[in-house]
Amino acid sequence: MNSSESSAIPSGLAWIKSSYSGAEGGQCVEIAAGTRAVLVRDSKAVTGPVIRVSREAWAGFLGH
Repeated sequence: MNSSESSAIPSGLAWIKSSYSGAEGGQCVEIAAGTRAVLVRDSKAVTGPVIRVSREAWAGFLGH
């Protein structure tokens, strides 16, 4: 998988929380679809690190 960790996050992204998160929060991830990559972060640490994954790699991940 082609991914990298980055703190330079484009502004104006719409973050979507995992449907498995439930109302109480807990162990959740959020994703945002950029023009060239999908960004993944911990929903409890929104200012923390972000993993950037190519759109092709993300599609492959979802296909499994």
